[in-house]
Amino acid sequence: MTDDLTPEREHTIAERERLAELLAGLSPAQWAVPSLCEGWRIREVVAHMTMPYRTKPLSFLTGLIAARFSFNRYADRAAHRDTTRLSDPELLAALRDNVRHPWRPPGGGAVGALSHDVIHGLDITEPLGLPSAPPERIAMVLNGSTPKSFAYFGTDLTGRQLRASDAEVVLGSGTPITLSAKDILLTVTGRRPLPR
Repeated sequence: MTDDLTPEREHTIAERERLAELLAGLSPAQWAVPSLCEGWRIREVVAHMTMPYRTKPLSFLTGLIAARFSFNRYADRAAHRDTTRLSDPELLAALRDNVRHPWRPPGGGAVGALSHDVIHGLDITEPLGLPSAPPERIAMVLNGSTPKSFAYFGTDLTGRQLRASDAEVVLGSGTPITLSAKDILLTVTGRRPLPR
């Protein structure tokens, strides 16, 4: 199978490789650090990121039904279940072995796959003080997003315009607020409060 190496796809592969390299250097104590995802340690985030590579469609559907069709409930149960049966090296191997996996979130396309990895990458790197994805990769996520994407996270930009200081990103209209691309992504995904 040949890859359709669009810019989004190239950045997705590069982000997975970057994260795998960072994770390979973590101690067991670092894998247990709380992530930016409430109730998840670093290892639960990695379990969630690799779930699409490890879960067969029937198993996913069964789990979703058991979670009363709440994807968030299902994802939380799956992440905790998987971290009890898979070691940190096994979770790392699941990421490393699938850097070129073609998975895309339903309805999300190539930008959705990149967004998934970059956002959850920040959930890992921020609490550990590790480098984030490069600004141009984060800008690709932000510029490929829609107001509906932000609504999912409960973000309301009414009356504010977020401008990146390190990339070509302008979101919303109103009072301009300048932040790094990383800080804009953390804000619009509900990881950080909107500046006043």
